[in-house]
Amino acid sequence: MDELLRDLPHPFPEDRFPVGLGAVVQRTVAGGELPALVVIHDMDNDWLVGDGVNDPNSYEASGLYHLRHIVDADPTLEETATLPLGHIAWRGSRDEPWTVEEFQYPEN
Repeated sequence: MDELLRDLPHPFPEDRFPVGLGAVVQRTVAGGELPALVVIHDMDNDWLVGDGVNDPNSYEASGLYHLRHIVDADPTLEETATLPLGHIAWRGSRDEPWTVEEFQYPEN
């Protein structure tokens, strides 16, 4: 298995996710059961991809994946490669455009 890379300089060349970039992805998205409806580029330069339906924090709901593999399965995700630090992109369905806004983790 190839190494998962983190903290790659952003913005990415050609506005495309680089090969090797790792992301926390909900298994429902990685397995193709549900479309990716949420993409977060947090202030720590981490990438998270979710289905927008299920709790990504529940036990074994998410895993580390090469983001390029997820994008290859759903090319519409490439549109989020320009997402600035501290932002979230979301949509209601795979056919809808992405809405981008600032993101902060909820306070515990």
